[in-house]
Amino acid sequence: MSLTEQLQADMKTAMRDGDTHRRDTLRMVIAAAQNAAKKKREPLSDEEALAVITKEVKQRRESIEAFRGAGRDDLADKEQAEIDVLSPYLPEQMGEDEVRALVVEAIAATGASSPREMGQVMGQLMPRVKGRADGKLVSSLVNQELAKAAQAE
Repeated sequence: MSLTEQLQADMKTAMRDGDTHRRDTLRMVIAAAQNAAKKKREPLSDEEALAVITKEVKQRRESIEAFRGAGRDDLADKEQAEIDVLSPYLPEQMGEDEVRALVVEAIAATGASSPREMGQVMGQLMPRVKGRADGKLVSSLVNQELAKAAQAE
């Protein structure tokens, strides 16, 4: 069963169970996936559907930051509940230590030694962590490791 078929089956189950929050969240993701498929003019692969879900989760995380900053914890909690519904469809997230090890490996492979070479490191690293690590975390760790490398010189 493809990921989009799984989303639709889970939405039907949520409808039968009367779980309106889960139903609405899944409907929103299915609509986003259908829009992406229309734009592409062919059905989405599982990898592309996963990218849509990842994008939706990222948008919710950004909204949570904005809502908390504005003192709207009620809206932030709603967004977090939507993330909780979507999280089981995402691959298992990497821990900070795992990401840091990959960052060190990528820095060694590219020979980067200063923060100016961050683009090279990120270019090599992002395909390896795509969907399994938050881009902000990866970027932060790359900056930290490149700053250490620059100080060591």
